[in-house]
Amino acid sequence: MKVAKNIRQGFIVDSLTNSILNTISGDSFETEVSKFTKQDSKQTIKKNGWGFNWNIELNDLKKEVYKLTIVNNLNVIQGLISITYEVDHVFMNLVESAPFNIGKNKLYEGVPGNLVAYACKLSFQKGFDGFVGFTAKTKLIQHYEETLGAYHFGGHRMIIPTKSAKFLVDKYFKS
Repeated sequence: MKVAKNIRQGFIVDSLTNSILNTISGDSFETEVSKFTKQDSKQTIKKNGWGFNWNIELNDLKKEVYKLTIVNNLNVIQGLISITYEVDHVFMNLVESAPFNIGKNKLYEGVPGNLVAYACKLSFQKGFDGFVGFTAKTKLIQHYEETLGAYHFGGHRMIIPTKSAKFLVDKYFKS
């Protein structure tokens, strides 16, 4: 039996926005989160600059994978998130921005924050009080504490508590 390994998250929260911001024009674009499909996976391959094999996440029946797109432009994936529902929280297995949204010359800001906020929203919907857990790379623990209000509770494990989750959901989603 193959043992699943926790991927240490290495996404950078560039800024917390109300949606996503075009770095060239400064325009704000409303986003939509929807299920990631086998058809979608054809554009998220390493050859196109993606860092992870999203088919692995998609094929794991315990995981749910979501894509972030701009409203009225649903064919261009801005970022992806894989989650698992645990007993008392949502666990973020993997978060990745599209290759064109990474680095100094990224096209849009706010993608990782938007995806994390969605995980928090799902946590509230499931009755987990917004709690979201994940495994962080050592060098990013402080970054996640400062940008997401996450709490580091040993090793590489982090949790986003209710208060921080509510802030993120309120920032990105108009209920």
